[in-house]
Amino acid sequence: MNDLMFSIFPNENFIDLGLFQFGKERCSAAHSFGPAARNHFLFHYVISGTGMLMSDNSHGETQTFSIKSMQGFMLFPNQIATYIADKDMPWEYVWVEFDGLRVKGMLEMAGITVDSPVYRAKMKELREEMKNEMLYIVENANSSPLHLIGHLYLFLDYLVRSATGLRITSGSKLRDFYIHEALEYIEHNFQNNITVEEIAEVCGLNRSYFGKIFKEAVGNSPQEFLLKFRMAKAAELLKLTELSIGDIGLAVGYDNQMHFSRAFKNIYELSPREWRNRNKVKKNYSE
Repeated sequence: MNDLMFSIFPNENFIDLGLFQFGKERCSAAHSFGPAARNHFLFHYVISGTGMLMSDNSHGETQTFSIKSMQGFMLFPNQIATYIADKDMPWEYVWVEFDGLRVKGMLEMAGITVDSPVYRAKMKELREEMKNEMLYIVENANSSPLHLIGHLYLFLDYLVRSATGLRITSGSKLRDFYIHEALEYIEHNFQNNITVEEIAEVCGLNRSYFGKIFKEAVGNSPQEFLLKFRMAKAAELLKLTELSIGDIGLAVGYDNQMHFSRAFKNIYELSPREWRNRNKVKKNYSE
């Protein structure tokens, strides 16, 4: 029989990095999950035992990986995967499911991609710190959302710094500078009628090259990112304020309420009013 700890994160008001669920499990022999696809990034770290991961790569082909203790594996959004505990030495693992505007770029820094989803540590000390952060989140599920998000940031920091595939070069540092400038400009001007050309100009780059490095770093084109950022801000306002739909549209850069509602529905598959009705803030988060 499986020994399972499992928790769902109680708050969704985090855009840059959000936590969705987390847990720990000592699996029974040959215990399996899948084939299935997740909506967010899901990382498993194997504490003991071994198992097998079968996941689709970027070409839709199935890859098979044997994973043992002190290694981990990442499942990516919308990726079909199955994972199975060994029949003789079934694994025990801890996991966190998370997402955010810059997660893909952070994982690429660690060398973790759809085609290379296995985590292998470069430094034992940092690997242990990463595992400890994951266990802390699991064992302190009743802590405040902001407190847990802080430990999620620490987990990602240790993940990136401990990974074998860590790549820090002068070129990537320069690229990160441009991306930082672009994200900061979007954050401070998303409510205005800004264009990709304008953002590229702020960074001192031509539009084509800027679009290329932005998508490589963030995982979305500048247009897609700007739309998702605006809609995430709109979702915050719908959830946390009593502002009208029209005023929220204006607050995120849409002077036409119909255009705003259409854009919001394309992202969340609900109209702003329907989304607000389903996601009203609970005043007491302590329960």
